[in-house]
Amino acid sequence: MSTSNTTSIDQQPLDPRAAAELRAQRKQKIESSLAKRHRKESTFRMFGLASVLAGLFFVVLLFGSILAKGLPAFWQSSMAVPVYFDPSIINVGAQPKQQAGESPAQFNDRMIAWQTEMGMVDWDALIVNGIVAKDAALEAKRDDLGYMYTSSEAYRLRDMVLADPSLIGQTKEVKILADANVDVWLAGNIDRDLPAEQQQLSPEIRQLADDLKAQGIIENTFNTNIFVSPDSRSSPATSGLAGAFMGSLFMMLIVIFISIPIGVASAIYLEEFAPKNVITDIIEVNINNLAAVPSIVFGLLGAAIFIGWMHLPLSAPLVGGLVLSLMTLPTVIITTRASLKAVPPSIRQAALGLGASRLQTVFHHVLPLALPGILTGAIIGVAQALGETAPLLLIGMSAFVASVPASPFDQSTALPVQIFLWQGNELRNFFEGRTAAAIIVLLALMIGLNSLAIWLRKKFEVRW
Repeated sequence: MSTSNTTSIDQQPLDPRAAAELRAQRKQKIESSLAKRHRKESTFRMFGLASVLAGLFFVVLLFGSILAKGLPAFWQSSMAVPVYFDPSIINVGAQPKQQAGESPAQFNDRMIAWQTEMGMVDWDALIVNGIVAKDAALEAKRDDLGYMYTSSEAYRLRDMVLADPSLIGQTKEVKILADANVDVWLAGNIDRDLPAEQQQLSPEIRQLADDLKAQGIIENTFNTNIFVSPDSRSSPATSGLAGAFMGSLFMMLIVIFISIPIGVASAIYLEEFAPKNVITDIIEVNINNLAAVPSIVFGLLGAAIFIGWMHLPLSAPLVGGLVLSLMTLPTVIITTRASLKAVPPSIRQAALGLGASRLQTVFHHVLPLALPGILTGAIIGVAQALGETAPLLLIGMSAFVASVPASPFDQSTALPVQIFLWQGNELRNFFEGRTAAAIIVLLALMIGLNSLAIWLRKKFEVRW
């Protein structure tokens, strides 16, 4: 009885005025809730946009500072000197030729004696004569002109004659690099108002450099040595990245031919063929942990195994490539497995349903569809290895190497290590710009590799 009465009371229609008030309250509540959610959304968007702008600002600031310091280093002070290979100065006779009945040892002794005499020639006099030939008024400053160019240019003239003795008696225009201190002075990388005792050059040399610059004898030309010459301590002006670049190239080739095949094969087996048990679970956990291990730990491992136990050559791209391969392997495995997982299961089911074997299903259907992600992960792993420094320092690749390696077994350094070495050079005013220029080269290579990864992904990407 009471139940029916309650029901009838609850079902009684509300008063129109009360119903309108109830609807107004509900509308006000909904509008208040929507306004609150819109404020939260606007706040989130504002913080997101601010984060993006802050990130872009710091990226622009970083690249701007690097470019501002590094781009001028691609130009260097030099002189186009008409060098006359004066026979009266290069008075060492003709290049020896093996005579009949002369043993190879005897001929080699005569050749070494001739080369020794070539080394005793006053090559600096040829350069100074060439500079004076451009302005006869410089004859009175012959002694000071020797400070205008870097010391290695005399040896370069010697090597030119050794390679082509027919140059003797001829005049050839040779690009002579200015000394590093002269380049620093002319480039304005040192405060000209500093006291004389704090300057790297004497007042006479500074004035002569300014005069040669004003006359157009010293010009600012593109610095090709930074790409074609190895590092140098005796002649900083000729220091380049050729040795470090070849060392990095050899290491990257080793990483490509070792880490990528092993990593892709391991990922295919773990994802498509390995049974799901405790052993594979432990392997997967360890692979994920290895991806987070600091790179310096791989350097310790490489120094202990490849150098300490296997006795491989110290400071060689072979050892550096093996260490970087170990470091890159977890990244390649993880990215390859993620690419394989992204392939829809229906592809596997359809292939198996049509009678394909498990091996055919993986290599004929799944792997081609996962190829874009695999290539992207592999290239990003190689780019990451290209920029590593810490593991290379621990295997001795921080040693000074003044030659370009001809094989992965020769001593070498790498681009990031060369940047590290130049940053700590005592000739700070000169090598600060070179350091930034080397960073630009390294960043260009890494951006190029990442751009290649993006292009490959877009080219081979399959949308489901």
